[in-house]
Amino acid sequence: MWDEAELPDLHGRHIVITGANSGIGRSAAIALARAGARLTLAVRNLAKGEAVASTLGASATVRHLDLASLVSVRAFAQETTEPISILIANAGVMAIPLQRTVDGFEMQMGTNHLGHFALVNLLLPHIEDRIVVVSSEVHRQGRIDLDDLNWEHRRYRRWAAYAQSKLANLLFVQELERRFQAQGSSLRAIAVHPGYAATNLQGQTGSAVFSSVAGIGNRLLAQSERMGALPTLYGATMDVVGGSYLGPDGFLNLRGFPAIGAPSKKAHDPLVAQQLWELSAKITGIA
Repeated sequence: MWDEAELPDLHGRHIVITGANSGIGRSAAIALARAGARLTLAVRNLAKGEAVASTLGASATVRHLDLASLVSVRAFAQETTEPISILIANAGVMAIPLQRTVDGFEMQMGTNHLGHFALVNLLLPHIEDRIVVVSSEVHRQGRIDLDDLNWEHRRYRRWAAYAQSKLANLLFVQELERRFQAQGSSLRAIAVHPGYAATNLQGQTGSAVFSSVAGIGNRLLAQSERMGALPTLYGATMDVVGGSYLGPDGFLNLRGFPAIGAPSKKAHDPLVAQQLWELSAKITGIA
């Protein structure tokens, strides 16, 4: 049963975390700072990011990043000049009403996948060790529609859109890892999921009914943010094989301590992974 107390000494390591101002991103940042890492909190809400950074001392800095804007992603990358040991692609939105990013992408696909796809590729020259991408077990209900990735022609369904974006996270990790291996790179890409963790995501769906049900579930069934962050911490710091999928080891992978898991067969489809990569590169303009 691996816990954050077993984190290695991270002094001298620079870790960038997206969405570190709340939820499992915040919990991961606290644990990483305690282990000695120097952190960059890449957040959309600077005030909330500064509030978290103030509890971490001089080891943390806050920088603006809006994954729903490719202009913001490019600016963040262009202003990054120092090496990054580990990039944790944590930020995300879940099951929200239909919205579009400033670039016209469906908001969940744009934030959860396309924004991180662009960020990772732009920052690759600076990354020294690994990329950790936070997905979800909901990916098992996902289906990649390469002809309508951004829900322009289908009737929008918020949970289906969320599941598609989380499946896209896993396909991205698999294709990224394949490319690393093909190039003989020492970098690695790792996917994680938090199980059922009580975070602020459940209260941002825009559905009062779901928020009420989720509130009850959070109190009765969910594990804490700290436990939900353990797979992220393990994937970021331990000797994990590239392409691995980490999550809780308990019942239905909803609770427990981090362990290697098995994603759905759809998450291991090399053809769809390659096609999604090519489409993502085309519509973001980032090769």
